[in-house]
Amino acid sequence: MAVLLKNGQVYTDGRFQAVDIFVQEGVIKRIAPGLSEADANASAGELEAVRVIDCQGQHICPGFVDIHVHLREPGFEAKETIETGTQAAARGGFTTVCPMPNTNPVLDSVAKLDRFREIAARGSVRVLPYASITQGLAGSELVDFAALAERGVLAFTDDGVGVQDADTMHRAMQQAAAVGKAIVAHTEENSLIRGGAIHAGEASERLGVPGLLSLTESTQIARDVLLAEHVGCHYHVCHVSAKESVRVIRDAKRAGIRVTAEVSPHHLLLDDTALVEADPNFKMNPPLRAAEDRQALIAGLLDGTLDCIATDHAPHTEVEKARAIEEAPFGIVGSEYAFQLLYTAFVEKGDFTFEQLVAWLTEKPADIFGLASGRIVEGAPADLAVVDTHRSYVIDKEIFYSKGRNTPFHGREVSADVVLTMVDGEIVYQLEGTDE
Repeated sequence: MAVLLKNGQVYTDGRFQAVDIFVQEGVIKRIAPGLSEADANASAGELEAVRVIDCQGQHICPGFVDIHVHLREPGFEAKETIETGTQAAARGGFTTVCPMPNTNPVLDSVAKLDRFREIAARGSVRVLPYASITQGLAGSELVDFAALAERGVLAFTDDGVGVQDADTMHRAMQQAAAVGKAIVAHTEENSLIRGGAIHAGEASERLGVPGLLSLTESTQIARDVLLAEHVGCHYHVCHVSAKESVRVIRDAKRAGIRVTAEVSPHHLLLDDTALVEADPNFKMNPPLRAAEDRQALIAGLLDGTLDCIATDHAPHTEVEKARAIEEAPFGIVGSEYAFQLLYTAFVEKGDFTFEQLVAWLTEKPADIFGLASGRIVEGAPADLAVVDTHRSYVIDKEIFYSKGRNTPFHGREVSADVVLTMVDGEIVYQLEGTDE
């Protein structure tokens, strides 16, 4: 079925415009003002019906691109599955997700990657997996970069653990550069962790919980950008959280080093003062840091030091998150409400423009890895997110599509919502109660 989306404000060429979109065979065929149903029918031909969707009062964005999620399958299906994780992504307007390889088995070989892709084919959205840097995420023996790159892996990462040995990281960068792929780094110096569960700061002192120094993150970034400079490798930093990290990345970019970086919504929205009690649903890695760190992240996003926003969607079971904060696993879910929270907190208040937020969720992450996603242009796949910026609702973890309920945002009111998500011209999510 062909689709005509009419009367919306469409994000194209970096701004919202009053144009209509005609979709056929999964592709954006025409973008123009005042497209009529007759125009669509003429283009579709006699054998194909055209569905008209009235987007009056709504905004049509490129489908959001999340370059950092954990889908947990295979191996940890009690936390999440491809099915539930991609349904959650579609609910949040994401049409492309990039899952980390810390599954069981770890995605460290062509055979395992191929098997994962078979599973991922049943997902609701595009699933573009990473492979690990080292065998089994053990930090020592490198994977076969050439074979995995030839198979079309997105990039290489040991996300969840930092590569501790500088020589190992140096050799990994050499191999990644040779095959034209990025090294994507969870930066954490293990010798500085010291049993920390939350940021070493106001909350850790007040609650008596062991703290994680910002140095665990920033010192490894400093090491890695110098290695990347020496090798000429594209180096991407995951979930930046500390002001020192922002400074190191900014200096590296000024020096001409090929480094990109992402920030997660929770680090933009919260700092460690949100921990009024030792609640494991506020525990993530890297942790919520101090107020000055949060402000540095916002400034870094605005000045281009940080390139994009990625959720780090990390579901866990309720039993796991019910443990004491020192023992509960790190991570929160984020796919279903990232846009809604960010729009409410920053666009409505005038800190970000709507266009900036859309770019950080679409074209900017797509550009990091050279993806075809993230833009509304004729000839592109019809990956779209229709949002209503006049719909308020309260985030309720009990109705999540994700298996994960681990969120610090339960009960928070937001003032915008995703009403429809389309992948390859097929509607994969539509808000209940909206027109069919």
